[in-house]
Amino acid sequence: MVFARSILHKMLYITGKRGCTVNKSVFYAHSLPRRPESEWQPLEAHLKNVAGLAARFAAAFMSGECGRLVGLWHDLGKYRPEFQQRLHDNAIAADHKTAGALLAARWGSGLAKALAMVILGHHGGLPDAVAGEAGSPRSLEEQLRDSLLDVDRLLKVVPADIREACLPSPPAFLKPEPGTDPCVARCRSALWTRMLYSCLVDADWLDTEDFHVPGMRACETAGFASVGELRRRLDAAVDERAASAAPSAVNAARAEILAACRAAAERPPGIFSLTAPTGGGKTLAAMSFALRHAEHHGLERVIAVAPFTSIIDQNAGVYRRALGAENVIEHHSNVDAEKESERNRLASENWDAPVVVTTAVQFLESLFSNKPSRCRKLHNVARSVLLMDEAQTLPAELLVPVLMALKELVRHYGCTLVLSTATQPALGKRDALPDGFDEVHEMIPDAAGMAARLRRVAVAWPDVDGPAAQWPQLAAELVEQPHVLAIVHRRQDARELAGLLPPEGRFHLSALMCPKHRKGVLRLVRRALGRGTPCRLVATQLIEAGVDVDFPVVYRALGGLDSIAQAAGRCNREGRLLPTLGQVVVFRAPTDPPPGAPRKGLESTRSLLRQHGGDLDLTDPTLHEEYFRSLYHKIEKDARGIAAEESRFNFATVAARFRMIDDAWTRPVVVPYPGVARRLERLREEGPNHLSLRGLQPFLVNVPLRDYENLERIGALEIVDESVAVLTEPFHHLYHREFGLVLEPGSLPLADPSRSVV
Repeated sequence: MVFARSILHKMLYITGKRGCTVNKSVFYAHSLPRRPESEWQPLEAHLKNVAGLAARFAAAFMSGECGRLVGLWHDLGKYRPEFQQRLHDNAIAADHKTAGALLAARWGSGLAKALAMVILGHHGGLPDAVAGEAGSPRSLEEQLRDSLLDVDRLLKVVPADIREACLPSPPAFLKPEPGTDPCVARCRSALWTRMLYSCLVDADWLDTEDFHVPGMRACETAGFASVGELRRRLDAAVDERAASAAPSAVNAARAEILAACRAAAERPPGIFSLTAPTGGGKTLAAMSFALRHAEHHGLERVIAVAPFTSIIDQNAGVYRRALGAENVIEHHSNVDAEKESERNRLASENWDAPVVVTTAVQFLESLFSNKPSRCRKLHNVARSVLLMDEAQTLPAELLVPVLMALKELVRHYGCTLVLSTATQPALGKRDALPDGFDEVHEMIPDAAGMAARLRRVAVAWPDVDGPAAQWPQLAAELVEQPHVLAIVHRRQDARELAGLLPPEGRFHLSALMCPKHRKGVLRLVRRALGRGTPCRLVATQLIEAGVDVDFPVVYRALGGLDSIAQAAGRCNREGRLLPTLGQVVVFRAPTDPPPGAPRKGLESTRSLLRQHGGDLDLTDPTLHEEYFRSLYHKIEKDARGIAAEESRFNFATVAARFRMIDDAWTRPVVVPYPGVARRLERLREEGPNHLSLRGLQPFLVNVPLRDYENLERIGALEIVDESVAVLTEPFHHLYHREFGLVLEPGSLPLADPSRSVV
C-alpha cells in the first residue's frame, strides 16, 4: 500500500488554472518569495505540526484528540491543484477550508458539525450553523451545500494516516446530565466549539509563523518566570511594603485582607469573592491569592480583568513593579503601540504568559467572538485564575450569557474565578436569577465588620423628592473647597459644571478626552493633591472604579448605589483624615443618568432611600445585596437574546450582538493631542496596518454617531482610511486642552481657539 501510494504521488499531474502542468510528488502548505520549492513548507508536515499543537492545547479541557483531528484536516484543500498553483501566483483563487469541513460533516453527528465549523472558520471566522436573515454571513449549512468540491477525488492524494483519521469521542462533560436545561447543554457545546477553534487557530498561526521566521516566537516568549517564582517575588515586594508602612487603621486592615487572601489560596478551585473596602489593597491581595492558588493547584497563569482602561495602567504598573515588567503582559486598547515591546505584542496575541492584564471588554467579548484574532487566545484561559476586578460592573443587560460562560470556565476548563469589589453584586443562584452562581466562597471572614471598622466617610443624602441642585449652585459649593471631586452623570454635565469653576486648580475628566489626555490629567491631579495646591476635579463616572485618587470631599450625583459607594472610595481613601471622616455629598442632579442600567440604578437607590428613611449605610453588605436584587429585577438580563443564538451555534450572530460598547452608535475620531502628528504621518506613509492603527489608540475619542455625522457634514473630518477619521486642522479648536472634544461649542464659554490644546 505504501509503495502504491508513492507511485501514485509520482505519477500525479496537476493542471492549474493557467494551463501549466506540474508534476507533483510533494505538496506544499506555504511558500517563500523568490526561494526554491525545496525550501517551502511541505503540507503534510504543516498538518501534522498543527495537529500536535492543537492536541496539546485542547488537552487542557480533555479534548486532545478532537484538537488533533481538526489540525490534521484544517488545510486538506491545499492538496487541490488550484491551491498548489496559487503558491506560484497569488492571483489564482483557491478555497482550502471547505474540504476538511466537508469530510468532517460526513459523520453527521453534532460533534462532526462542530468540527466542520471549526475547520471552515479557521481563517474567516466561525459561521452561523444555519442560514439567518438576508444579508447575514453565509452559514455552515449554505457553504457546505453550495460547495462543488469533489472530496473523494481530492482524498486520493492525501496520505492515508491523515485521510483515514477517525472521529474521536467528545469530552464527557458534553454529554447532557439528567435534568440539565437543554439550552444550557447546547450553550456548553457552543463554548467548547469556540475553545477548540481557539486551539486550531493558535496552532495554525504558530506553525506558520515559525516556518516564516524560525525561532522568532520561541525567542520572544521564552524566559517568563514560573508561577512559583512570581509568587515569591510578590511576597517579597508586599512584605517589604508592609514593613515600611506607617501604623494606621487602613494599613492594619490591608494586612488583615492580605493574610485572609493568602490563607484562602489553598482551598479547592472554584468561585471566590473578595469583599473589601475601597483602598483596602485588593489589587495586590487578589494577585497574592491568585499566584499562591495557581502554584498550589498547578494552574498555568493569572488573568487580571479590569472594567475600564482608566485603571488598567494603574493596576499593570503595580504588578510590573512587583513581578518584573517582562512577566506582565498587557492586552487592551490603551497600550501604546510605539512603546510596546515585541514580546508584549506577541504574547498578547495568545496570552501565553504567566500574568495577563486586560479589560472586561477584551475578555468578555472574546468569549463570545467568532473571529480568529480574538478567539486565538481563549484556550489559554483554561487552567487560569481569573481576577474580575470591580465585579459590580459586569454588564447587567448581558448578565445571563456572561454568568453561563464564567460558570463553564470554572466547571469544565479548570479555572478559578475571583470576584473582587467593595460592593458585591447579587450573583448567587435564586428563582429570579436561575443562571447565577451555585456557590461563592468569601475570602474575608468578616467582610461586614471589616467595612464598618474601615469607615472613612460620612455620607449626606439628599431628599429624593426635593428639588434638584442647579449647576451654578453646585459650583458655588465646590469653590468653597480647596480639594474636591464632583462626579456627574453625563459628559455635557461635566463640561458645564467645570466651566463654572475658576480656572486655577480646575481639572476635568470625561470620555470626550482621548486616553493620553485623561492619563495626563490624572497625573496632574495626583501632583496637586500631593502638594496641597488647589484641586477641583469634575468627572464622569469613569473616575470611580478603582482609580487611585484621594480627596477629602467628594460630591456625587444621585445614581446607582454601587456608583455612589465607588465614588465614596475616592474620599479619604488612605484614611489620612482619621479620626475625622471624609465628606461625601450626594446631590440630585438636574439631569438623569443615561438610559438602561444607570437609570434603573437610580430608581433602585431612590426606592431604598424611601424604604430606609432617607439614610443608607454604604458599609452594609446586605444593603448592596438588596440593591442589586432590585436592579436585576428591573433589567432584562439577556436583552439581545445571546443565549438562544449561542444554543443554536449561530456564532457570527452572537459575536455581532455581544457588544459591551455599542459601536453602532459611536465612531472613533483621531483628535489633535500632542504627539499624534508623527503617528498620523506614519499611517499615511505605511497605510493602515496593525502597528500604525494601534499607534493611534491613545489619541482616539469615540464620538456619538449624530455628532460624528455633523462633523462630517461641516467638513471637520478627514477620512484617512475607512477605519480612521481625523479632526481636520481648521477645526482643531474643537479639541479643548481641558475639556476634550467640544461637540457643542456654543454651550461652553471657554471653547475658543485660544484654549485649544495645540
